[in-house]
Amino acid sequence: MKVLVVGSGGREHALAWKIAQSPLLTRLVVAPGNPGMAGLAQRVDLKVTDTDGLVRLAKDMDADLVVVGPEAALEVGLADALAEVGIACFGPTKAAAQLETSKGFTKAFAMRHKVPTADYGEFSDAADAKAALNRFSPPYVIKADGIAAGKGVVIATDRTQAEAAIDDMLGGRFGQAGARLVIEAFMDGEEASVFALSDGETSLMFGAAQDHKRVGDGDTGPNTGGMGAYAPAPVMTSERLEIVRTAMIEATVAGMATEGAPYRGVLFAGVMSTAEGPKLVEYNARFGDPECQVLMLRLKSDLLPYLHACATGNLAAQGPLLWRDEAVICVVMAAQGYPDAPLTGSIIVGADGDFGPDVFVFHAGTTLDADGNLRANGGRVLNICARATTVAGARQLAYQAIDRIVWPQGFCRSDIAWRAMDRPA
Repeated sequence: MKVLVVGSGGREHALAWKIAQSPLLTRLVVAPGNPGMAGLAQRVDLKVTDTDGLVRLAKDMDADLVVVGPEAALEVGLADALAEVGIACFGPTKAAAQLETSKGFTKAFAMRHKVPTADYGEFSDAADAKAALNRFSPPYVIKADGIAAGKGVVIATDRTQAEAAIDDMLGGRFGQAGARLVIEAFMDGEEASVFALSDGETSLMFGAAQDHKRVGDGDTGPNTGGMGAYAPAPVMTSERLEIVRTAMIEATVAGMATEGAPYRGVLFAGVMSTAEGPKLVEYNARFGDPECQVLMLRLKSDLLPYLHACATGNLAAQGPLLWRDEAVICVVMAAQGYPDAPLTGSIIVGADGDFGPDVFVFHAGTTLDADGNLRANGGRVLNICARATTVAGARQLAYQAIDRIVWPQGFCRSDIAWRAMDRPA
């Protein structure tokens, strides 16, 4: 099977790493990829939003499957364009991807289909949004309607902060993504990331993980795209996962089909475990990053047939997924200044070292210069992942590897997986 993976981050590196292990694979191409993928696949330098170029590449390589990593490619309709030329795509159409690309769409959809979630309001006028704060109690949750690279959410502790966030978003900070915003009732609880595969009719649960959005230790500082993750997520008990499966995933897959936008790909539900039960925080239309990395390292089954089945409507014919018993942790190494103004261009030494069989380094934002030096080329730059029988063991291996990487201009959180470490046995 000839496969094209679209994307260049740690998520796509992990997907390529897992797909490359499939006995069904005959050729693997990544576009644009990153230096860490060089030993896994052929790299082609195309932007993820270059729909025409990606379709030409898929046709030229006679691809049996295109696997879309980032939401940006979905938002511009890559899956739609591939469907027009008869190429199978793991990833939803532009209409179905609205579950991620518009928070207002998702909240309205959830209300229509009785998916448990928080009360909300949607606004494009700052005065209306500020007046609507009277309906809510602090802390206030303010979200840009569109995609803002994981940074379009503000949890304001008082009304002054909430009004400032409203002015900031509607004032153009996030461009078109912030032309509308959602105010949502605060949900008190513990959040986890739950994943499911779908072919438009059938769904299959694909595990859960927990990530760390805040940039600093102790969950402090601004939101980011994710500073680390671990799996399994103890907060997602079998009882809670069953509620998510029926009340969220199955309801959403059925609802999207009835509304004329069948969902094919991976559905990522951000789920808050509240006193009233699990509630939907938001949907993403792709694997999480860095949650994908820990899921790929835990997955024992061959991933490729499941991806192809989602794209071709044959998921019901697939057997159950098999998972490793080990815990996995992923620690993100980011460039100084992230998330606001990351410093790019600094040299990283030692990322290609031998850290043992249970440590894996996925590249997220790197480039090679003319002399072969590895340089930072983004905000989140490296993902240091480790697998062990316990979360504590995996965490120790990951941080030991980080200590051997020489990158003075980089940083990471020192407390990834703290919830699992602190949870009573």
